[in-house]
Amino acid sequence: MRNRARFMIPLVAAGLLAAACTGGGSTPSPAVSPPQGQGAVADPGELPRNETLYTTGTQWGPPANYNPIREWDHAVGTKGLVYETLFHYDATAAQLKPWLAAGGSWIDDTTYEVKLRPGITWSDGQPFTAADVKFSYELGKMETIPYADLWTWLESIEAVDDQTVRFTFSQANYQQWDFNLYGRAIVPQHIWKDRGEKEVLDGVNENPVGTGAYKVMSSGQDRVVLQRRDDWWGKTVLNMEPKPRYIVDIATPSNEVAMGMLLQKQLDLSNNFLPGVANLVNGNFGLTTYYAEPPYMLSANTAWLVPNTTRKPMDDAAFRKALAHSINTKQIVESVYGNLVRASSPTGLLPQWEKFVDQDVVSSSGFTFDTAKAKQLLADAGYRDRDGDGLVENKDGSKIDLTLIVPSGWTDWMESARAIAAGAKEAGIAVTPEFPDFNALVEQRTEGNFDLLVNNDRQLSNSPYTYYEYIFQLPVQKQQNTVNYARYENEKAWDLTRQLDRIKTDDVAGMQEVISQLQKIHLDDLPAIPLWYNGLWAQSSTSVWKNWSSAQGNAPKTGATMWRNWFELGGFETLTQLQPAGS
Repeated sequence: MRNRARFMIPLVAAGLLAAACTGGGSTPSPAVSPPQGQGAVADPGELPRNETLYTTGTQWGPPANYNPIREWDHAVGTKGLVYETLFHYDATAAQLKPWLAAGGSWIDDTTYEVKLRPGITWSDGQPFTAADVKFSYELGKMETIPYADLWTWLESIEAVDDQTVRFTFSQANYQQWDFNLYGRAIVPQHIWKDRGEKEVLDGVNENPVGTGAYKVMSSGQDRVVLQRRDDWWGKTVLNMEPKPRYIVDIATPSNEVAMGMLLQKQLDLSNNFLPGVANLVNGNFGLTTYYAEPPYMLSANTAWLVPNTTRKPMDDAAFRKALAHSINTKQIVESVYGNLVRASSPTGLLPQWEKFVDQDVVSSSGFTFDTAKAKQLLADAGYRDRDGDGLVENKDGSKIDLTLIVPSGWTDWMESARAIAAGAKEAGIAVTPEFPDFNALVEQRTEGNFDLLVNNDRQLSNSPYTYYEYIFQLPVQKQQNTVNYARYENEKAWDLTRQLDRIKTDDVAGMQEVISQLQKIHLDDLPAIPLWYNGLWAQSSTSVWKNWSSAQGNAPKTGATMWRNWFELGGFETLTQLQPAGS
């Protein structure tokens, strides 16, 4: 079955994926069993329907763990609802929102100080203090922890007093640091202090103790049940409270099951890719999406065509440019997705980052679908059809026979791969789609054993820095786990990326200047070819809950999703603005 979670949060381990087409999991049933060590609870079918939010689309099997350090496979809500971060991030306003922290600031060029909110307690009643923050970030000193690289430029952390944490850096990487401020879960020192590295990374963390608005009530083979904490600190300090008393996230085995449950009002929120959304939204089904018309969804991440630049002819920028011109992305958007996604800008930057797109660079160096232009670029670069079969050969006369891989079962990407191959053939490039098992694909990608692949491992974040780090990071390793799958080497581009990292995030003009240079290199060389923007899939039923995120009226603009790592990007705030349908 297809893995739904197909989006990459910046700077963490591989495997964070954002949802697309079909999923894997066990067949939903009403039975619930508690995690080991927890008491038995009532069947969720007995939960008051008007107080319960039913969701699906994030996890596709039994909940693996309640470990917020494992941001790629923990049970829904572990990070964001049970455990919290110092800040949230408002992508619309492009600014950090104080959360566990009352605020934070750079007190000099290499020192950042966080002031914590007083009076916060863990769910076991113990006080939350600066010592917990210090401890949580220092877990990164363990080499296997996803944010271990933070300690290549973070020198020390000091708990100045119970409400003050001081971070001292060898150099200030402002772009990365803002991400770390809203991306790192804080865990209780008094519970985690005796855990070794393997348990910190791989432990199930049963009976999680957090500062968040929910606690784990129970879980079973196909669901997680969360219960709201009446003593959550945010009720008084933030003057907000999530409206559902219970959240039941169900692992559905397929699109069809999720669709059926949604239409039968057994689900309130589906974060699946569901074809035919236009018919659902425009029909009398009581369903809503962020936009009332195409593309219906907010944009979440960019899908890229990634060439292996260590193999011929993908090592030639002229060939990569020709390949880019051969792709009819508009056709993919319309025929594969039914206009549920948007064609990407040649830069790949998400619509939320439009202010960083240098249109002059796009005009001079960008690309469009143009088969004739693709053929001309190939001819000019020395790629000719020597045997009359309609397909060009390498400059040395050897055959070009490329393979494009996407995971088996990811039906939208499989159809897209076929469309890309067809466009390439029209231009004279032989490309054959192949659909390996997802785990096999990851191994091929990591080891560089591929020609072409589609990937979308980076998503919306606080800065375009995360995209350029994804494209240009050096040095290339024997195994590329999270970035630069193309194995593209350009020292100037990587130097500019690190220069961007050292620009303060409120210096928009300074960021634009460096990003313009990065866009020029990217569009001239195309080590990654942007295709389309995947949607932040969210189809909501108004039968039990209303006031879902919407571009219209006074509804929240934060996006309704239970995807891991998105609660800090507005998902939690959406829960606080829901209203009972009968009100």
